Amino acid sequence: MKEVISAIRKEVIMLNELAMSLNSEQWQSPTKFKAWTPEIIISHLYYFDLMTVYSLNKPEKFDEEAKFLLSAYVKIKQSLPRAQKVLERLKTSNYQELMEAWLVGNNLMCEVFLKTDPKERCRWFGPDMGARMFMTARYMETWSHSQAIYDLINFQRDYSDDIKNIVNIGVKTFEWTYINRQLEVPKSKPYIQLTSPSGKKWEWNDHTSDNSVVGLASDFCHVVTQNRNIVDTNLEVQGEIAEHWMSIAQCFAGDPEDPPKIGYRV
Repeated sequence: MKEVISAIRKEVIMLNELAMSLNSEQWQSPTKFKAWTPEIIISHLYYFDLMTVYSLNKPEKFDEEAKFLLSAYVKIKQSLPRAQKVLERLKTSNYQELMEAWLVGNNLMCEVFLKTDPKERCRWFGPDMGARMFMTARYMETWSHSQAIYDLINFQRDYSDDIKNIVNIGVKTFEWTYINRQLEVPKSKPYIQLTSPSGKKWEWNDHTSDNSVVGLASDFCHVVTQNRNIVDTNLEVQGEIAEHWMSIAQCFAGDPEDPPKIGYRV
């Protein structure tokens, strides 16, 4: 648990530095992620960090906010106005106040879960999750959403071996990607060999598989979080199953989403 929470905290520090470097125009500029602005991205992370705490310690507050979200989801069909509703719900008056509130809320979440049994089950909008997987998902969300801001200002982020947490989610959600789309799950899983930012080789699944995904772990993370189209990476993908999976891979919860169009987020 300590390792993944440490990864969250490091990612938050980098995202905070990035966000605070933005000027007022950039803060309100639409990114290539559903036209969300950096302000909306930070508000989204802040809100769901709070929801994570509520799921564990404040079930009545969790139910109240879940009811609000469900109502917004039913009434509003587009992603951007839904996200704007969350921003309005937080009632922060300016970006400094929002940033400060997010940092406080994120630290609260980390402190709460440091004291939590990694196996404790936590409520969420889909199936319950173990506390450690919950924190891994929060790391993935923070890492993934921040990429839209890096892309906005054309800034190359630094990668660390912490992204193995995201790779693990990507690998584990192979079946779920198909189930979520009401597709038949392939009988065999592709062999995966990835090179970590530090140069280590990471492997998953049977090496004898006719299907494989080989390349940089960072590229794999961008594909399963749908920050990049598989065509816009240097991943080497072989086999019909591997090719299809990488074209629809989705490691996050929610309705089926499609990756960005080729060349749109590069």
